[in-house]
Amino acid sequence: MTDAIWSALVDPHRRAVLDLLRVRDRAVGELVEALGQSQPNVSKHLRVLRDAGLVRVTKQAQQRVYAMEPGPMAELDAWLEPYRRLWNDRLDTLGRYLDADADSSADHAEEPS
Repeated sequence: MTDAIWSALVDPHRRAVLDLLRVRDRAVGELVEALGQSQPNVSKHLRVLRDAGLVRVTKQAQQRVYAMEPGPMAELDAWLEPYRRLWNDRLDTLGRYLDADADSSADHAEEPS
């Protein structure tokens, strides 16, 4: 995984572009309208995403249509997997602790004074 992917994903506008492209391929004009930004700004974001390998562009008549490139996202997902497992294990441990503490508190509340 390249630093370019991380650099591209750090910007919330570029993540918004990817969210739109996750649903379906879109022409630049559609992205401009959906994002509420100027065409030059959207084009700059698309260039960064394209250079990072996160999107691909095809020309259809007079339009440039962008699509998400799944490979880098799959690579990112694979890199994140061990961290997800780590956090899931820790959250499961916390959940068991909180459940045991709640059960203990309920037992103490039922004891006569």
